[in-house]
Amino acid sequence: MRLPAIVRTISGSDRFDHGGLFRGGGFIIGPRLLAECSMKFAIALYSAAHTPSSRRALLFAQAALAGGHEIVRLFFYQDGVYSASNNIVAPQDEQDIAHQWREFVSQHQLDGVVCIAAALRRGVLNAEEATRYQRSAVNLEAPWALSGLGQLHDAIQGADRLICFGGP
Repeated sequence: MRLPAIVRTISGSDRFDHGGLFRGGGFIIGPRLLAECSMKFAIALYSAAHTPSSRRALLFAQAALAGGHEIVRLFFYQDGVYSASNNIVAPQDEQDIAHQWREFVSQHQLDGVVCIAAALRRGVLNAEEATRYQRSAVNLEAPWALSGLGQLHDAIQGADRLICFGGP
């Protein structure tokens, strides 16, 4: 059963349980639909690694895979590109969400795409872009890939749902 893609932003009042549902702002996917078919998700993250929405996105992605669903692509945009930076250091009394994202993407061999325009604007560079713009610092490495918004569009076309976390 192929369903049309929809977009819903996860708000701060939404809560997640590992049964596969968000509660608070309403269901993204009803329990019956989750039980009947495997879903393909594209996930877009607009907030930096230290924000609650980044943690919620990671929990959602982990639960989606644990529930037998597929993640077509993770797309990091706006301040979300900071989640892919190797230079993010979390305080000792906080979770290192950027590291958890790297481990998660690597472990599950997911397509983790970082928007190139947003990354360049924020100084998040891979080796190729650092050389191109004559910068000494490289802070973006595997498992991340720099690419454009076309990758988000492509992910939306291949997914049943686009789930967005964070943003304005």
